[in-house]
Amino acid sequence: MSDSRDERSRGHVELRGLTKRYGTDATAVENLSLSLSKGELLVLVGPSGCGKSTTLRCIAGLEDPSEGDVRIAGESVVGLTPEERAIAMVFQNYALYPHKTARQNIGFGLKMTTDRSSETIEREVSRVADTLGIDDLLEKKPKSLSGGQQQRVALGRAIVRDPEVFLLDEPLSNLDATLRSRMRTEIQELQRSLDITTVYVTHDQTEAMTIGDRIAVLRDGRLQQVAEPMACYRRPANRFVASFIGEPSMNFFECRVDASSSRLDGSIAYPATDSLARAARDATAGRVVLGIRPESVTLTGDTPEFEGHVDLIEPVGERSLLYVSLLDGPTVTASVPGDVAVAENDRLTVGMPQRRVHLFDADTGAALRHPTETPSDADGLTDRDG
Repeated sequence: MSDSRDERSRGHVELRGLTKRYGTDATAVENLSLSLSKGELLVLVGPSGCGKSTTLRCIAGLEDPSEGDVRIAGESVVGLTPEERAIAMVFQNYALYPHKTARQNIGFGLKMTTDRSSETIEREVSRVADTLGIDDLLEKKPKSLSGGQQQRVALGRAIVRDPEVFLLDEPLSNLDATLRSRMRTEIQELQRSLDITTVYVTHDQTEAMTIGDRIAVLRDGRLQQVAEPMACYRRPANRFVASFIGEPSMNFFECRVDASSSRLDGSIAYPATDSLARAARDATAGRVVLGIRPESVTLTGDTPEFEGHVDLIEPVGERSLLYVSLLDGPTVTASVPGDVAVAENDRLTVGMPQRRVHLFDADTGAALRHPTETPSDADGLTDRDG
């Protein structure tokens, strides 16, 4: 890349209509456009096969796009080798050389791609090892390191190159849950302290929500939504995003709009306010999907109310998940405080307040309406139509 580029554009990444096809039948990524500012951490998230790793490989130069452009620091990098792109990548399997020490692994890239002296490389390796807290591991080989230690060495090998862009491809998927949680925090703190533009790929929506400045949700190679994590959670662009972001998943009920009674009838009979009915009338052929998050389902008499019985209780720390079969209707998941006195097979009434309801077009999946209030945000969100 040219050394004459504007320093203000350093670390800026832009994808313009990125498309990647394999043969004539398989399109992995379709017309993807994204822009990252310097120092931003963007998470590409979605189910397996959605195109997130292919996107990362196109940014890295490991794949050539079929169409579109990849720009770093204001310049197109299509056709450049990975070494020419001012990027560094950490893979899912760490890709450490088993016969080399941690010190040699970290410094290998500098040794092979630069003309720096051995003394300079050694100083850089020591600096990065100190940053990562692995000074005492430098003479050890990968087989004697734990998964977390190997991950730190892989990160060190990337950081030592002083890249403009940091690419992480599911870097924590091989770690156990406890270590994965700790490493998430460490990567986030490290990225912020280094102020390196970072693209992070994961299939774990919890990981995406906790680590990203913004998240880009992909499905079948197409971008569904890009926004701050809580915006995707509170105002999902469509039913897919609503179902993928959030654990446990949102409850969904397919309904039709009864124009004469302003009621939504289907898997449940749901009375609608003017606002809800107005949004529902925008749906294709009057078919809608009503959505409500488990934490928005109440046991406190909020209207409208639905009677049912408890099929199953799952304690999850301070909360419990109740799976409630409505009378002559579907099952609803409710997230309630763990000390609520409820037992399996109990009869109870659940509330699904209209102020906490999402509405989606049943045919297109597009969001028609979002809650006017969430359990954690009393000031609330507004309907799409205001």
